[in-house]
Amino acid sequence: MPNTHRGEIAADLEGSARTLCLTLGALAELEEALGGEDVFALMKRFGEGHIRARDVACIVAAGLQGGEGMRHEEARALASSLSLREAAGLAAQLLTAAFGGEGGQETARPFAQAPFPGDP
Repeated sequence: MPNTHRGEIAADLEGSARTLCLTLGALAELEEALGGEDVFALMKRFGEGHIRARDVACIVAAGLQGGEGMRHEEARALASSLSLREAAGLAAQLLTAAFGGEGGQETARPFAQAPFPGDP
């Protein structure tokens, strides 16, 4: 059961229940993985719907590192095995859990609700 007060979310990945969390250490790893871009610039782009697949994979990998204590390589491999739709949904949930709180659900909403090609 995720601790929502810590910003944890739950996900079923490859048949295993996982806890993801953007801890301070995971956020530092995320900034490094994104070439030094700060998390708030990433959130702004995410909220505006300007996000790259690499961003999504890095956010999910950072969440796995923070929540599951996975090594970077293992977290990155698991994150990269997800579909874009699944990974984008997890990334949106992670950013909202870490920064949005109860009243700030707008953090990642535009991208999370954007239609994917082929959606009706």
